This record gives sequence, C-alpha cells and structure tokens, in this order.
Amino acid sequence: MENRVSGIHHITAIAGNARRNHAFYTNVLGLRFIKKTVNFDDPHTYHFYFGDEAGTPGTILTFFPWEGINKGRQGTGMATEIAYSVPPDSLAFWMERLKEFSVKVSASGTRFGEHYLGFEDPDGLPLTLIVPTTGDNRRPWETEGVGAQVATRGFHSITLTLKSVARTAMVLTDILDYKLAGQEGNRYRYVTDAVTNAAIVDLIEAPAVESSYNASGTIHHVAFRVRDEKVLMEFREKVVDHGLPITDKIDRNYFFSLYFREPGGVLFELATDNPGFTVDEPLAELGSHLKLPPQHERNRAAIEKVLPDLG
Repeated sequence: MENRVSGIHHITAIAGNARRNHAFYTNVLGLRFIKKTVNFDDPHTYHFYFGDEAGTPGTILTFFPWEGINKGRQGTGMATEIAYSVPPDSLAFWMERLKEFSVKVSASGTRFGEHYLGFEDPDGLPLTLIVPTTGDNRRPWETEGVGAQVATRGFHSITLTLKSVARTAMVLTDILDYKLAGQEGNRYRYVTDAVTNAAIVDLIEAPAVESSYNASGTIHHVAFRVRDEKVLMEFREKVVDHGLPITDKIDRNYFFSLYFREPGGVLFELATDNPGFTVDEPLAELGSHLKLPPQHERNRAAIEKVLPDLG
C-alpha cells in the first residue's frame, strides 16, 4: 500500500437506541460486532463497531447510540447513504430477508450499471446493497442467517449530498487523489485506484435541498484510510496547505485520527490501519467485552451501571 488514501476506513453514524441498533446490524444484516466501547467525550454512551471478522478497514461501521435522541434530517452538507457490496445473485435473498424482518425496500434499480436495493435501518439511516460489476473477493463474516454466498463484503461507497459539488470535488481530487469516474444526472462518482474495494465516493448536487440536521438516523462522519501515523501526518500537511483547518493527531485506541470539515460541510476523518482491534482483546473475542479508554477505566463501575443492556 502506497502513501495514499486507500478508500474508506470507517463510517460513523448516530442511533437512538443501543439495543435496537445492535440487534439490527448483527441479526438482520449479519455483521460482526467487533468492539463494544464508549464515546470518548461522553462515556455514558456506547460506541459500537461492526464489520468483518477482524474489523478490516473498509468494513467498519460505527455508531454513537444516544438513547432517546431526536431524529435527524437528511439534507445537504452531510453524508447521506452508506452502500455495502454484496455478491451477484444475492439481491433476491436480501429482498426476502428484509421483508422477513419488516424492513421496507425503498428503492431498487441500477446505478452506474450496478444493481442495488435501498432501505433504512430502524432509525431511518439510508442503506444500500449494491452488486459491483468489478466483483469483490473480500472474505465475508457469516452468521446462521446470512451465509457467505450472500453476505455483505464491506463498503461499496458513501454518498455525500451537497449544495454544490465543486469545492468538495477539489478536496477529493487534490488532497485525497480521487478521480471523476462518471456522472448520472446530479450524481457524480469519484473513485480512487489505490484499492479495489471501498473506493467510491458519490457526490449529489442538490442546491434546492434544505440543510441537514445531525441526530438519530444520520451519518456523523466519514473516515478515509491511510497506512500509518507517518502517512497520516503527511496528509495533515496537505490539508493545511489547502487552507483547511484540521485537528492535531488523536489516539482513538484502535487507530490514530485527524478530523477536518470539507468546504461542503461534511466532517472528514483520516484514520490509520494501526494498531487495529485486537490491541485489547483476541480476535476470537472481539466485541465480547466492554472495553474502556484508559482515561475512563477508573469509572468502570459507574459507567457499566448506566449503559443499556443489549439483551
């Protein structure tokens, strides 16, 4: 892997009920629950991580499940749709599975020649399953209800909705080394050739759409993948050189991060591959234990007392 951004690292969203969120993503979608921890800034709220067996970058979906939080609003200045890659001939299975769990399919068809199904999670977060024309050989996580022949492989793409795409597109091309791959109507597709999967960012230009409101059922931020801390700090210099404010390096226990807001309003993160999710529990036990950031460990008893039971 070169000193480049290598597609999507993870996506973080907001939910309104921890137990419901956990059940949907593990039971219905069949993702692995890879880490149960807490919000660094609000340790009485969980921070969930879902992904493949090891939490490989490009498969990691995370949530802040704030109990009873207001419902958010999809709109401009926000990432508005998470798309997963699924195998050929699997959409019929997913149509039936979603129906079995009373999840309404909101859209279906083709996009850039790829077949897809669109639906929402219990908080109204837009999700899409897409069969990529290029294939996807990533090893899936299997469950009793979702076998390898139909299971999600990880992210296909993320969609950002914007008043205007021009300045966001410049960040993608000039800083993150994406290239425009195509356009369908007001949807512009940007792709990096640094990786073969989790490599797509779609921009929707919607000048008449109202601004977003970040709360339950919306995406908090999108993280892009870099190899290590050295590459991370090289990209910090690039962001600074383009005149955008960016944070100092932050240790998130499982990766190191930088955050900046691109000109269209979407919060971007750059996150490293290292050290990974086995830094504090074995691969076979990922997600089995409540793992607290060191600064909150002394308050474990009080934190455990207020966190919701996941059933």
